[in-house]
Amino acid sequence: MKIDIEHFDLKDVPVDPETVFTFAEGLAGFADCKRFKVFHEEGREGKPTVFWLQSLDDSAVMFPIVAPETLDLEYEIELSDADCRLLELDNADDATVVVIVYRNEAEGGKIAANTRSPIILNLRNRRAMQKVLQEVHPTLLYRAR
Repeated sequence: MKIDIEHFDLKDVPVDPETVFTFAEGLAGFADCKRFKVFHEEGREGKPTVFWLQSLDDSAVMFPIVAPETLDLEYEIELSDADCRLLELDNADDATVVVIVYRNEAEGGKIAANTRSPIILNLRNRRAMQKVLQEVHPTLLYRAR
């Protein structure tokens, strides 16, 4: 399988179908986008911190994602039985949480994160979902420099 990544003006990027994440319910506002591939930019020194969630169903749909810890946030998310069935999640260790980041123009272009709708990835079977939280109480970690 090959895809185009419009955001980086890349054509015919090979994608191993075994590495594709499936969102049974799509993402908020993008219900028709069900298949996604996670990429990171090559050539960056050290471990990448920003990844890209690229839709395979619409090449114009791409979201930057990060682990909440990157933003000094800790999440403790409770998944319902229905969520676990949707993810086919048997072991909590198979799941990881990421958040979509964006530039908040109303705040002068500062980088912000969608903490109300984190994405849960089942790393074992590549099932995924966006969990819309009614209440968000992330724990802020303060690091002395």
